[in-house]
Amino acid sequence: MQTPAGAGQGAETPARRAPRLGALLRGATSRSARVGLVVYALALGGVLGLVSADYATSGGYPFGGTPIGSWTAWPKAGAFDADPYARAVNARAGDIPLAVGEGMLLTAAADDSGRTLDATCTYKLSGITPPARAWTLTVTGRGKAEQAPMRDNFTSTEILRDADGQFAILLSPEVQPGNWLPMPRPRGPVRLALRLYDTPVAASVSSLERDSLPAIERVGCAR
Repeated sequence: MQTPAGAGQGAETPARRAPRLGALLRGATSRSARVGLVVYALALGGVLGLVSADYATSGGYPFGGTPIGSWTAWPKAGAFDADPYARAVNARAGDIPLAVGEGMLLTAAADDSGRTLDATCTYKLSGITPPARAWTLTVTGRGKAEQAPMRDNFTSTEILRDADGQFAILLSPEVQPGNWLPMPRPRGPVRLALRLYDTPVAASVSSLERDSLPAIERVGCAR
């Protein structure tokens, strides 16, 4: 009896095809797993990048400050060569920063004892400011406030001063006599921003001394 063509030793039987199919399936599964891992890593990196960028640009400047006691000076916040984070913070807030030579920005996020400024506490800001044609003091919280406060700043033209020219501002969630700044939110950290306009210290931040800036003293906290 004649053997049909292809039925000899070289013919591929179902038993021989099964291992090959299994190997192909394992290879495809392995490649799919690698592709899925790459896609997951890219997606995770993108999400973490967006979250970190949002956090870094939703508050104050993250880099480039010069600490002076509880205050931090930002001499290059509005400079032509300001770092990308400073530019992003300015763009997101819609602020026009003080250029080099126009003035100086100083911020504070803690009191003179190093404790974070808390919206549930009362603080006394007292003393003097460096020489300047004008200045403003603003209090803000991180992110959007729940409701607009009655006021969020004082200027050098409206502040009530003592006979010797010094002043005291009470930053508090409760109404206070005299110069009172209400807290911008019921709870959480807050930040102070002191802007000096047309000031000689803009030329050199090293000329600033701690005694020339307002003291920040915690008076008490609500329980």
